[in-house]
Amino acid sequence: MHRVYIDLFSGPGQAFVQGSGKLLWGSPILALSVQDKFDKYIFCDSSASYVDALRKRVDLLFPTVDVSYVVGDCNEKVEEVCRHIPKASKDNTVLSFCFVDPFNLRVKFSTIRRIADYFVDFLVLLALHMDANRNVRLYTNPKNRRIDDFLGQSEWRSRWSCLKGDMEFPRFLAEEYAQQMQTLGYLSVPFHRMKQIRSDERNLPLYHLALFSRNELAGKYWDQVLKYSTPQRGFWD
Repeated sequence: MHRVYIDLFSGPGQAFVQGSGKLLWGSPILALSVQDKFDKYIFCDSSASYVDALRKRVDLLFPTVDVSYVVGDCNEKVEEVCRHIPKASKDNTVLSFCFVDPFNLRVKFSTIRRIADYFVDFLVLLALHMDANRNVRLYTNPKNRRIDDFLGQSEWRSRWSCLKGDMEFPRFLAEEYAQQMQTLGYLSVPFHRMKQIRSDERNLPLYHLALFSRNELAGKYWDQVLKYSTPQRGFWD
């Protein structure tokens, strides 16, 4: 089996935590540091300087790994990302894991749908509070297509108009997104199985993490994550 790690918002590989003085490794370096490494890594970021910094760190720390880099917005570069995924065959199955962690709802569902043509599990950061909840008026305007692109459909407004008195906007979008993933053959992910992450300072909800897989075994591993993790941003430490 060929195992592939895809990171659509890789960043430079290291992040400075404002106000704490801490420097933390980013998701690419953490993924490269696991004991049982992936066979292939694909890192994408819209910033050329970030990709260059990441490449230098990877070359220094992990000089023998198989890594491909894609510079540009993942929505625009999705075909290039897919070209780097090894082709599966009878003798070589390919299993990919795609980490999607934007700070807003910028990832189009068409991008997810394209990558899902392969055998891929997704861990998606749903910026339901730090973006969606702050911009309800803007996004519910029929002239604004941000949520249309995020969900891959435009009928959501009529459903939201019927539910907005009984349900918060973040939960509504989370459930709509999960239903869209089901149309791609992914297992159902109820809202309570999405991991909420809250701010350290004011304990306000920021976003949810959702694992989408076509295999129930992934759900069992995710249950362990939910059991032993905390709701704070230190979840990634």
